[in-house]
Amino acid sequence: MTAAVEYFPITPIEYPDEDGKPMAEGDIQCSYLTYARNALRLYFQNRSDVYVAGNLFIYYEQGNPESVVAPDIFVVFGVDNRDRRSYKTWEENNKTPDFVLEITSKATRTKDQGAKKGIYAFLGVREYYQYDPTGDYLTPQLQGLRLVDGNYFPVPTSTLPDGTVSLSSEVLGLELRIQSGEMRFYDPATGQTLLSYEEEAAARQAAEEKAQRLAAKLRELNIDPDTL
Repeated sequence: MTAAVEYFPITPIEYPDEDGKPMAEGDIQCSYLTYARNALRLYFQNRSDVYVAGNLFIYYEQGNPESVVAPDIFVVFGVDNRDRRSYKTWEENNKTPDFVLEITSKATRTKDQGAKKGIYAFLGVREYYQYDPTGDYLTPQLQGLRLVDGNYFPVPTSTLPDGTVSLSSEVLGLELRIQSGEMRFYDPATGQTLLSYEEEAAARQAAEEKAQRLAAKLRELNIDPDTL
């Protein structure tokens, strides 16, 4: 007599894409999060192997949805540049973020300097930056950490003659600067500050309007702009 075998369906493990909480504590934090994500996406837009995301869940242990962290901004090298609903390391050849930026606020400062710092070190995040837009919770308000032999050490800070505070990111090949009280990414190779989508569009429009005014002025002087 053959014993009957009863099969029970296996409930698939769910990895939520969101937790229902707001993206950032306030308008100031949200504006810097948006700037950083857009500016870095523009900077790496021609790289098919660099992924830039913000406020996205990173699951780092298959089968355990509790092993999750959601950086404000993170950059991963060596993975496809495509949209994702969440980032699961086991689906990405176990690649974890190389760079993380947290926009610190009253509600997040404890986690940013405690639990998250430990998780990022565990995941091997090579550089971890924190920025406090209001200057109320971090001193100095822009801080960087670089991973060396499994431990984080401060990234040196330099102050330029005009008072601009600058920290160099070896991972990104950029500098993070505090200019006139605002954080911006700066490209030392071009000498230019990285712009957001909106800032780039506004700069392009201003340049086009300037060119049109110049062309109109030349025509008034009976000079063909195309000959210049």
